[in-house]
Amino acid sequence: MAESVLFSAARVETFLGPKGLTNASGFFFENESRLFLITSRHVLIDKTSKHLPDLIEIELHVDAVNLTLTTGFPVPLYRNGMSLWRQAEDSGGGIDVAAIELDRAALPHASVIRAFTPAHLQLQEGSIELGSPLIILGFPLGFHDTLHRLPVARQASLASPFGIRFQGQGYFLTDARTHRGTSGAPVLMRSTDRRHQAALPWKLLGVHSSRIDMGDRDQDLDDPLALNCAWYADILTTLASS
Repeated sequence: MAESVLFSAARVETFLGPKGLTNASGFFFENESRLFLITSRHVLIDKTSKHLPDLIEIELHVDAVNLTLTTGFPVPLYRNGMSLWRQAEDSGGGIDVAAIELDRAALPHASVIRAFTPAHLQLQEGSIELGSPLIILGFPLGFHDTLHRLPVARQASLASPFGIRFQGQGYFLTDARTHRGTSGAPVLMRSTDRRHQAALPWKLLGVHSSRIDMGDRDQDLDDPLALNCAWYADILTTLASS
């Protein structure tokens, strides 16, 4: 059987009516017995780029042994003209993270889902060393194992002090090579906490949002920074609460 964390991530496709728009990444988070899909807010709505989907579809495994068996699960984004996802702000402004609740009763029978919980969140500042190894688990450019329908893990490292809000915003930096389609992916670190060992032995640190670069970088002389913005995952306790 594949490692459990591979079933925590989901490939997200966005649609406007029948028209497919973009590919992105997401993951599952459970709180108070309620199940949510987490992704970047700009995956669900981005008025600047006129990205305005009305539905997303996630791919779910329906057999933990035969990984070729999957099904698409549609998730409407609006009901009666009202958005169904949750978003939040903090003292630094808007947060590029969204949570949308999934109806457990409507999920396909035997869906193989591994969800993070509040116990997986890293809440202690200064407890993770600068440069610590991380992974970003997602679907860059929509790329994945198209036979077994599994995500890919990109190596990353912590590029700014964890617990210190970079430039006063609710995110930290990672050093990793990323691409479009990774938006909404979980940023993870191996856990030694015994509570996590059986089901999902990872710490959930953040939600990957976008690459960061210098606007005045000389395109000929200077390589891209290869730095990324990851929003602190503790916002999920607010988004996924009653």
